[in-house]
Amino acid sequence: MNKILMSWSGGKDSTMALLQLQRERWDKIAGLLTTITTDYDRISIHGVRRELLHRQASALGLPLYEVAITKDATNEEYEREMKAALETRRGEGVDAIAFGDLFLEDIRLYRQRLLAGLSLQPLFPVWGWDTTEFIKNFVALGFKTIITCVDSKRLDSSFAGRIIDEKFLDELPPLVDPCGENGEFHTFVFDGPLFREAISFNVGETIKRGDNFYCDLLPF
Repeated sequence: MNKILMSWSGGKDSTMALLQLQRERWDKIAGLLTTITTDYDRISIHGVRRELLHRQASALGLPLYEVAITKDATNEEYEREMKAALETRRGEGVDAIAFGDLFLEDIRLYRQRLLAGLSLQPLFPVWGWDTTEFIKNFVALGFKTIITCVDSKRLDSSFAGRIIDEKFLDELPPLVDPCGENGEFHTFVFDGPLFREAISFNVGETIKRGDNFYCDLLPF
């Protein structure tokens, strides 16, 4: 294996996957790959401003590669832009992509099919981890993360903008996965063992867009 690209959402799952890679083969990590929704200039799904993503990559000391899609992107558009980005990276020696998926088998199979056509190896460093132990370990290691997006059908708006800690986990409804692996919530990691420095921001307003509540993080 020559070089590994980390599929990067800016959240806790990809952070823990990156930590695993650091422990095993840090010298092989070629950088972070993030999908950006151009209409909002934010990380797709997570809703975090692009400027904070750039600060995050800088704090991690890794190159950042972006895949631009529109807000109403079809699966065809996503795959076209993703394949173009990956083919460029493959030409630079990348031959594997790591993901932070935990247990959604359909997502894993989709990634495997997508990469098979590009002759790239998919890696799943945290696959199968118990999600309760995962999030407890994440907090115990000293990582700091904030909820940036919640599914309004599963959580109310009060969960947006909260820091994940023991109190947050205790207050999650019983049917909500503690890692939000079913899409219940998404996060932005702003400090922890991998970071050269903490990322500073102010917590802005929470708005509803579609079925989700988004908490805006304001760089300063």
